[in-house]
Amino acid sequence: MSRYSGLWAYAAALGGAALFGLLLSFTPIGGQLDYWTYDLLLRLFPPPARQSSAVILAIDERTLAASGGLMNLRRPVGEALQILERYEPASIAIDIVLSERRDDAENEALARAIATEPPTVLAANLRADGQGWENPVEPFSSAAAALGHVHAEPDADGVCRRILLAKAAGRERRWALGLEAFRLARDATDILQTEDGLQVGDAFIPAPYRRDQELLLRYANPASPIERLSLQTVLEDPSAAEAVRGRAVFVGVLVLGGLDRYLMTPYSFGEPMAGVEINASVYETLARGEFLRPVAPSTALAAALLLAGAFALLFRRLSGWRAVAAGAGLLALAQTLPALLFQQDLVFPAAQTTFVAWACFLTGASYHYLVVRRQLEVSEAQTNRYQKAVHYVTHEMRTPLTAIQGSSELISRFSLPEDKQRQIGELIHKESQRLARMVEIFLSVERLSAGQLELRREAVSVSDVLEECVRRVRPLADRKRIAVSCEAPPHLRVDGDHELLEYACYNLISNAVKYSPAETAIDVRAWSSPDRILIAVRDQGYGMDSSELRKIFQRFYRARTAQQSGENGSGLGLAIVEEIVIQHQGSISVESQPGEGSCFTVSLPRGVLELEPKAARHA
Repeated sequence: MSRYSGLWAYAAALGGAALFGLLLSFTPIGGQLDYWTYDLLLRLFPPPARQSSAVILAIDERTLAASGGLMNLRRPVGEALQILERYEPASIAIDIVLSERRDDAENEALARAIATEPPTVLAANLRADGQGWENPVEPFSSAAAALGHVHAEPDADGVCRRILLAKAAGRERRWALGLEAFRLARDATDILQTEDGLQVGDAFIPAPYRRDQELLLRYANPASPIERLSLQTVLEDPSAAEAVRGRAVFVGVLVLGGLDRYLMTPYSFGEPMAGVEINASVYETLARGEFLRPVAPSTALAAALLLAGAFALLFRRLSGWRAVAAGAGLLALAQTLPALLFQQDLVFPAAQTTFVAWACFLTGASYHYLVVRRQLEVSEAQTNRYQKAVHYVTHEMRTPLTAIQGSSELISRFSLPEDKQRQIGELIHKESQRLARMVEIFLSVERLSAGQLELRREAVSVSDVLEECVRRVRPLADRKRIAVSCEAPPHLRVDGDHELLEYACYNLISNAVKYSPAETAIDVRAWSSPDRILIAVRDQGYGMDSSELRKIFQRFYRARTAQQSGENGSGLGLAIVEEIVIQHQGSISVESQPGEGSCFTVSLPRGVLELEPKAARHA
């Protein structure tokens, strides 16, 4: 693999990992991770513990018992409002939808209490069909200073983390109950809407129109929750209403199964929160002015892509434990980034950076490991090939070196006739050529095996190759009185490297001679099929069993009968033969039975090149 192709493969792997992480962050899994992270951070970094700006006037079990139940609340609520008036609360929000007509006298009394100071905002609920509002009936609606919606839209997991400060239904739009209470407490005439948020008096609320003017709630610190005051306590002891002075009052039912809605919040831990408490939390968030601002999607995406680029650069530039350590540090930064930003009142989608960081870290580390491992394997393979080459040189080349050494000693130590000196010189020259050719063949096979050398392809006559091999091996065969026959039609040819093919065939034939008993026969034959040339070398040697046949082409493996024959060998010859045949897109097989000899068959593709004259080939 070239440098640039490897670089592109690495970039594609990291890019694919980053894309996978991004796509995963947009699935429900990513959304749930964002929810869990937000809830955890909200609990880890709550607002400072301090007195709440709102008080919940709770219609609790004691109040219901004293008033006679949920259907008889208007009279005690009216009486409580008259008491609260004397203690000057900032504003009052009644989180009870007064949409039903009851006793006129009670209605009039409650309406008069609503119409007095401080200003009171009444709840309007979204109709079940979503096409309009369930508003308070007269005389309540005209007595109220404002109407505010109490509609809640929990997230996909059923947890209420945000509230829509404005909600439209039909042709009417309602501001949230908590927002209207905040406006009245600020003596603001109107709520000014801009692209970036809402202006209430001198207070700015960052609730952009593009985000549906949603407000992320910062629920009160559990150590100092929104103060509760039982409505019945106020009726029994009006002085208890001193707690509401200068604070907003939210009137609502705090009885599970009562009129109010109960929703899960990040602080619920299995216990739902009443709607009136959620609306009071809206007011608390607005009054504190400690707003949580969601990070823009484009910013979150840019951060995720920047992380991916950092991982890519890191694993490309560093190596070993430094790369892993730096990657782990970058991964830790990605995990802590939402927490760091949350302390600056910024809400960052954790899923994007988390999934992208993990995907890029695992991919980069795996790719880095594979590259290092491949480099190690290449290095080990080169070392292994070098060791095998040394072993081959020291073993296979001993014969020509011995001949050269012996001949040179004869010339140097004795005064030989000129004819004898010329004969010995020719022998030295011949053996040195043979030695050089053996080295070249072995190194060529090694380079072919490593993919570092291409075959010198030419049209090769099969009959010429086999006849030359038989001629070279015949002196050894004659000494053992072994008959060697060769049958190869002259028209058969293959496309390949002439020297390598000759080496392979010679190795098979010489092995047959070396490992066959005296006075036996060896048959060398070549024939053709429609698209293949087949060469078979059959002997009457010692043969091999099935376990030896499975290992016969392994490097340095020698069959038991070969070791017992007394013949020298390295176990490399057949391995080299197989490599040569494979490089020629061929195959080699062997059939053998102990005591019945062996037959090696080579299958090669038919040649398509024109055969050169023998003289030109050896020129």
